[in-house]
Amino acid sequence: MRRGAVRGVVVAGSLVAVLAGAGPAGAWAGPEADVAYHGRVSLVKGRLTVWMVPRNEGPSALANATVRVRLSADLADVQEPAGGCVRAGVREVVCETGPLPEHGPGRHIGLVLGLREKPAEVAVRIDTGWNGGATDRNRANNELVVLALDTGDAYAF
Repeated sequence: MRRGAVRGVVVAGSLVAVLAGAGPAGAWAGPEADVAYHGRVSLVKGRLTVWMVPRNEGPSALANATVRVRLSADLADVQEPAGGCVRAGVREVVCETGPLPEHGPGRHIGLVLGLREKPAEVAVRIDTGWNGGATDRNRANNELVVLALDTGDAYAF
């Protein structure tokens, strides 16, 4: 089990990001959970749609976590993010997952993001920004990159 000391907490609205750093062994031990994301992305004429369902493979339930969506293209200046989501930068949106039960799905998250330009393709990086203070031994299933081409096709992850 990875152990670390909490180094800092950043609060943005109802979203919380915790930065964990290395600390003395045994200094802090949280629950263990395996957060994963499944969904699809599509791109049409400068509008990117991201639909996903976070899932916790356990062994502990989580009260909340945050998923970070980073793009290879700039977001348009005006955005209307979905409930529980905030723009976190020129190319980044962060959303809370809500409760993640042990071995169960969280709430569906749907984003419709306007892009500043109309690129032929956009790389979409999806990862966990904060996992409720839990240890996650399998980060491979919550660090994803999906290439969306401007075809209107849905690309699954």
